[in-house]
Amino acid sequence: MSRIVYALLATLTCLVLLFGYRTSTQVVLPTTAAPVTSPAPSPAPSGGGDGDGGGTAATSSGLQDGTYQGSTVSTRWGPVQVQITVSGGRITDAQALQQPSGNGTDEQINGYAIPVLDGEVLDAQSAQIDMVSGATVTSTGYLGSLQSAIDQAQG
Repeated sequence: MSRIVYALLATLTCLVLLFGYRTSTQVVLPTTAAPVTSPAPSPAPSGGGDGDGGGTAATSSGLQDGTYQGSTVSTRWGPVQVQITVSGGRITDAQALQQPSGNGTDEQINGYAIPVLDGEVLDAQSAQIDMVSGATVTSTGYLGSLQSAIDQAQG
């Protein structure tokens, strides 16, 4: 009889612990002390630029044409840095200049995740994109660097 009571108490304890565990659903972007690089100048289309060397005048979207490199975000698997190209006030290209690549697993995960993230940026035209499941650390670093590049493009 005592074994049955012990088994019931152990089962009840496990259930309480299991259902009482709360997982984190909030995404926190890491901050980095790395300096933000200045935007790379791009050829100015006819009509000239705004004289700041970082692109042409802002369009209705608030983004200035040019190429912008986000800050390098350090993650536990390695650095992540994103570069965007803005043309006509829209993000026309997004690519990771740096990504974790310390081993075969990193290369396999990021070989899938980075193109997905790049495509999401072009669709959303902002840093409000979904993270890639299985590449949470890289996605978080990507979002931090992407937001840095967008901030630069906004002037």
